Formats: sequence, C-alpha cells, structure tokens
Amino acid sequence: MSFVFVLSSDGQPLDPCHPARARQLLDHGKAAVWRRYPFTIRLSERSVAERVTHPHRLKLDPGSKTTGIAVVAETTGRVVWAGELTHRGQAIRDALLSRRASRRSRRQRKTRYRQPRFLNRRRPAGWLAPSLQHRVATTLTWVNRLRRFVPVTAISTEMVRFDTQLLENAEISGVAYQQGTLAGYEVREYLLEKWGRRCAYCGATNTPLQVEHIVPRARGGSDRISNLALACEPCNIKKGTQTAAEFGHPDIQAQARRPLKDAAAVNTTRWALYQHLIATGLPVEVGTGGHTKFNRTRLGLEKAHWHDAACVGASTPEALDVRGVRPLLITATGHGNRQMAGLNRYGFPIRHRQRKKRHFGFQTGDIARATVTTGTKQGVYIGRVAVRAIGAFNITTTTSAKIQGLNHRFFRTVHRSDGYTYAAALG
Repeated sequence: MSFVFVLSSDGQPLDPCHPARARQLLDHGKAAVWRRYPFTIRLSERSVAERVTHPHRLKLDPGSKTTGIAVVAETTGRVVWAGELTHRGQAIRDALLSRRASRRSRRQRKTRYRQPRFLNRRRPAGWLAPSLQHRVATTLTWVNRLRRFVPVTAISTEMVRFDTQLLENAEISGVAYQQGTLAGYEVREYLLEKWGRRCAYCGATNTPLQVEHIVPRARGGSDRISNLALACEPCNIKKGTQTAAEFGHPDIQAQARRPLKDAAAVNTTRWALYQHLIATGLPVEVGTGGHTKFNRTRLGLEKAHWHDAACVGASTPEALDVRGVRPLLITATGHGNRQMAGLNRYGFPIRHRQRKKRHFGFQTGDIARATVTTGTKQGVYIGRVAVRAIGAFNITTTTSAKIQGLNHRFFRTVHRSDGYTYAAALG
C-alpha cells in the first residue's frame, strides 16, 4: 500500500495521503485524478489546513540495470512511496552497434575509397556514452517528477557502490569478515555482486556464504579483493589450505581478476548524477553501498532495490516503517526512434515509416481501455496500444495477451505514453 500523491488546487505538492482518504476525496468530488502513474490526485478546493506540509526525503539507489527509489517522511520514518526503475542501457548499446554495422556496410558499398573520419571529432568535457547518459537522464526524470508531486526537502543517494579504498586497504581478517564492521560490509557487498550471490565452487544459493582466500594466507595469499571469493561452509572447510586450482577450479582466479562491469557503469555515471542532484538546490546526502547494506541488515529488510534506496545514507532512521508498501515497477521503453526506413538483416531498406506518430488521438505506447461491444472480440481490455494509420489498433494487456485489429472508436486513454511502462509489484 503506497500512499497517494496530492496536489493543491493550484498545483503545489502536499503531503501524500492514505488511499482510503484519496477515495473519500474522489467520491465526494473534492479531488480529481491528475495522473495514473504514479497515482496523483488534485484538490478542487482551496484549503489552508491542507497547505501544512512536512519534510520528505527522496532516496536513490542507482544501479546499472535497476535503480531503487523511495520517498521517506522525515518526521515519522514512513516509506510513503517506492519504485524500481529499470534502465534500457543495454538496448541502447545494441541499437548503436546495429546502426554502426549497417552504416559501415552502406559506406563500403557506395563510397569504397572514402577517407576515415574518426579523427576529426572532439568530445565535450563530461561526455558520457549514450547508454550511460540514459541512466543519468532517466533517474533525473524521476527525481524531477517526484519533486512536483511530493514536498521533497532533501535527497540521499549512493555515491559509490563500493568504497574502493576500503576494498584495497581493508584492515580486517578472519572472522571479522562475518562480524559486522562497515569495511566488512563493503567487501561482502562487492563479492556478493561479483559472484552472483552463490558459492564460487559448488554454485549453492540461499545458504550462508563465507569470504575465503583463493590462495590461502598460509600459502602466501593476500587480503586483496582479487584474491577473495565466496564459498559455502562445506566447500570452505573441504578446500582447506589448497589453492582454487588445486581444489579443481582453475577458472576461479581468472574470474576474480575480471572487473565488475555493472559496478564500472555505476561508478562512471555517479559524478554526473551527483552534479545534477546538487543543481536542484536541495541538500544532497551521499553514502556507500556497504553502508546501505549495513542499514538494511540492521533493520532486518530483505534484499530489494527499493529497500536499498530506503536505507541509503546516515539519515536512515532507527525504525523504518515499510509496512504494506508495494513498489511501482517502472521500465524505460523510450519514445520510439527517428529511423524512417526499416532494414532487413543484411542492412537493406525494406519498409518506410510515416512521419506522423499519433493517429486518431492515440500513439503507440499509450495505456488505454478498450471496451469492445461488437464482433467476436467483445470485452474490456486494458493495456498498451500499438496504433495503425488505418485505425485498427492492437492492445497488449497486463497478462501479455495481445488482441489485434480493434477499431479506434472502442479506445479511451488511461495514461499517455511517457517513455515508460508500469506494473505493480506482486505481494
């Protein structure tokens, strides 16, 4: 049960209210639905009492694939709203590679002797690859969006996923890896991401994992992060003072030295995101991934992106109220593309697209309700619309059922396409 965002009659953000209170306001005509995702109502009457707001903190857990978002009431420690934003950085990278391959093939066919032009371009300061810039842009989109709906007075974000200085100079050994120092949490969080939260030797999951040395300390092994792996207790005991290669896993050492790709993506974008958050003019608190896990473990919360977001930074209260919160699952889909010609697998154009995106008042990606009253497909369908110029639309429902060829007259808009799809988390 996430709270409902409330706007005043002149569009100013007020304190979120309980869903029951929102239904009461809607039933009595004192408010109207302003936005479906996230669900927001706007009051129709001016009220001085409703103008009293309390501070809320927007908390972010930036990730390579998914970013956790939480809005926490500062005075009560209640999580009033949560979301998980799934990025499309990999899809952008794949699209760029496909476009580059088609472009090179075309140039090879038509301008065979053209001189290379890759040396006459200069990248501006602060340039990020498009797939990385997308992560920053979508996160900022939701920061600005939530600031319009909630009286946010401060922001908390994970500045670094892992404190690399603590990783390289961890002054801990032996059982201290399992016994709650913050440096230990930095190391363990990195290793959990690195080894996929499973035993490096037998692949066991959902079992307590111990930090162990690939080359044992008794054999001259160091405490560097490149010499550490995760093992379940039986494997750790059985391995003893053997190296990973002697234990029958020579690939473990190579995998331990391999960089963590997702962590590199987050570390690349962290400063750009931080600078944009500072530009909002709000106080910005930063924390590390190890500190986040320390808070989440202390509060007894399960691993989830929005739980991590709620636990970012030293501002996390001693008692965090997450009862009944169901995060909104947000997936970035983009706003379409400007490619006017579709290509076959050899890079030759086979179809062309109209410049017009909107037909009969609808655009592909809109969430709509189709009430079909005639024909063999009678019924009520709610989902994403795929438009056609001839007026026969397709709709994909929340259960992934695809109904084709419905007349545009049956459709009513629920939520305009804004580059994202939405779903409620189960449970």
